[in-house]
Amino acid sequence: MKPKIANFDSATAMLRALASHCRGENFIALGSFPKWAIPFMSGVGWLVNRMPEIVRNAVYTVSGWTEAVPQRRIVGPRTDPAGVARWLCGHYPKKRYPAIMIGSSNGALMHLCAACGIPWLPQTYLMPVGHRRLDPNDVATELARMRPLALRFLAAHSDVQLHHMHDPSQDRLMVQLMSYFRLKYLRLADAYMAFMQECLEPGATICIVDCALQWPTTQLADRYIFQMGALGGPTAEEYLNGGPRVAAFLEQTHATVRRWTAPKPDGLRPEAEWGFETALEIQIKDYAARNGYRVERLSFSNPEDLSPLVADFHAKWYSEHGIEANRLLVESFILMDPHLVWRAGLVPFWMFFNMLPSLQSLTQFMDEHPVFDDIALMLFSHGVRSIGLATIEEWQQCLSRARKRGFYVGVDTNAYPQDFATFVNYSRDLERCFGNIDVGLPQAPYVTVRDFIRSHAMSKRVSWHSL
Repeated sequence: MKPKIANFDSATAMLRALASHCRGENFIALGSFPKWAIPFMSGVGWLVNRMPEIVRNAVYTVSGWTEAVPQRRIVGPRTDPAGVARWLCGHYPKKRYPAIMIGSSNGALMHLCAACGIPWLPQTYLMPVGHRRLDPNDVATELARMRPLALRFLAAHSDVQLHHMHDPSQDRLMVQLMSYFRLKYLRLADAYMAFMQECLEPGATICIVDCALQWPTTQLADRYIFQMGALGGPTAEEYLNGGPRVAAFLEQTHATVRRWTAPKPDGLRPEAEWGFETALEIQIKDYAARNGYRVERLSFSNPEDLSPLVADFHAKWYSEHGIEANRLLVESFILMDPHLVWRAGLVPFWMFFNMLPSLQSLTQFMDEHPVFDDIALMLFSHGVRSIGLATIEEWQQCLSRARKRGFYVGVDTNAYPQDFATFVNYSRDLERCFGNIDVGLPQAPYVTVRDFIRSHAMSKRVSWHSL
């Protein structure tokens, strides 16, 4: 039985996407529906997109809530981190791999792993916990309601750290009916060790994926950390202390306050979703030493730091095999398909979300690279016109830079960012545009990928070295 972790989370979706590639399959509808159900679900999404905004908001909120853990079951078989680890490992084919990645979630990393045919296991995953309807701006009530549940869970599970993340901007719809409990493994799960024992080649490499992104947070108890906000829209300063953009957003949403009030941070710690908690590194090193594995660390400062390097590797590998690297696929958060990218010879550029920082990263990449014949763009829809959202008009400017065709993949531009059909339509459109293409690429050796990243990481923001 599937554990109670979120399908819409970066770790769950990215692992499913990579595992699909390892099985030789496209990543259909975020792994939530079979291919034969796509036409029907696309029709459902089309109908939802044409409903009044208040109805679409309710659909989004309730659909997320259905994945939440009921409070009375916060401790149980379906929330046990050991069971989650077994479920995650179970997605990959049981065969021998020359290396494995363990650590931070990252969309560009999934393409790197796909290129050399190796698995990745996450340190962090999301367990949403349901609650009665709550004003997303009322942080004090959120904490009062959920703190006892967090402490109860941690008392039962000493092997994880709980990051209680509350984002009343980007996750405004979701947090009305549930709380975000992001769990980080502090110890190497038994299932992870068993998977490596069974599937790694003798002398294989374990590569720690270390996103060094930090966020001002508050420690509420042992292994219990509260994080106000998340990467993407408002800055950490705006989440904590307000500002003109926050005040305007709250006025627009008819809030009774003009800034949020959260516990005062007492330090910088790994960001809840993307950051790596280094306590796990000690466990990995000890396990590797006992079993004769090499250990390396791939480090970067921001989730999108890897994106241009991974795109450049694909372009180089394609060129070396006689394939013109002239088609760019821009992915957004969990909207991705590593297998189709590799099979069709597309250059992938992954954005961590749909906000202005991602638009700036994409624009910089396009400024520094030759014009692509085709530029295809996916956009994740989170249901909120939140602070820092990049508009369709701004994304259209990126598409206009294509030499031949610039087009959206699975995006209803009239509904965005409340385009609920995009979660199935992205895979439908990818299949229509590129499904018949198979360039027959060979798998890239792990050391080739590693050495390329090492030699092209011009700044200190990315490094890859042996431990």
